[in-house]
Amino acid sequence: MGYRAIVIGSSTGGMEALRIILEVLPKDFLVPILVAQHISPHSDNYLAKYLDNACEVIVKEAEEKEKAISGHTYLAPPNYHMLVEKDGFISLSVEARVSYARPSIDVLFESAAEAYNRGLIGIILTGANSDGSKGLKRIKECQGLTIVQDPSTAQAEAMPRAAISATDVDYIIPLREIGNFISKIIKEKSGDNSGYC
Repeated sequence: MGYRAIVIGSSTGGMEALRIILEVLPKDFLVPILVAQHISPHSDNYLAKYLDNACEVIVKEAEEKEKAISGHTYLAPPNYHMLVEKDGFISLSVEARVSYARPSIDVLFESAAEAYNRGLIGIILTGANSDGSKGLKRIKECQGLTIVQDPSTAQAEAMPRAAISATDVDYIIPLREIGNFISKIIKEKSGDNSGYC
């Protein structure tokens, strides 16, 4: 089984949690990473710049119809939902908020589950609401791999706990171990993965 992409959802405390994970990944990381971080609709691109400076992988805000490629991490822009199309291109949307959020983690995860099926890894990090729990469940239904930050290591436990309650999560991992875990598993199991949900 090979993995083709990773999606990450985070909210309260997510900026530092993302840095801790991404900073251990190598520059030539073998799959793209797509991130929905709850952020003020009026934010500039500070988060992308902060993470890009801290990490070897390239971190940037996603652009409409951009192809998601390896070695890159794409952040949903403020006030936009980010989706993944079946051909691996990114789509941005200003449709209604989901779980009071735009970008919504559920929107990203559900679209990525349909695009990548069992070739997807979904990760839920710290956060103060339940956004992402439905999306992680959908990734599991499509035979992707599901990971949740150990709630005891989260700045806000609500989002990890909601995800754990929503589906039979594959791994619950302390924050500081997630980056090395995904590096190892991607190195072992990268490649094409066909199959449809």
